[in-house]
Amino acid sequence: MFGFGSANGAVKEMTPAEVHDAMKKHSIVLVDVREPHEYTAERIHGALLFPLSTFDPKALPKPEGCRVVFHCGSGIRSAKAIGKCEQLGIAHEVHMAGGIQAWKRAGLPTVSLDPGSGKIVDRK
Repeated sequence: MFGFGSANGAVKEMTPAEVHDAMKKHSIVLVDVREPHEYTAERIHGALLFPLSTFDPKALPKPEGCRVVFHCGSGIRSAKAIGKCEQLGIAHEVHMAGGIQAWKRAGLPTVSLDPGSGKIVDRK
């Protein structure tokens, strides 16, 4: 667990494997809080982009209707997104431990843009 308080105690973490399985089951919405240039360069297929620089927790689905899991590059910005939700009393409190870097270390697939051709490349 991250040493970061939330209304229910602490930020809850999911491993990349848990996030991958939950996405396959359509039981979560993965929200990427990195910046657009990072998302364009490489992303997790199916993740929605909500950059932390313009992050508005009120634009997210209601916690009662949808389980949101945040991710970023390493886990720092996703914890900050949870803090912004907490400040508004919005109970989204789960993030992916280690961010996209941990996802890649786990050997999970990403989508990237080939800078030479401009084509989207699935990386497995």
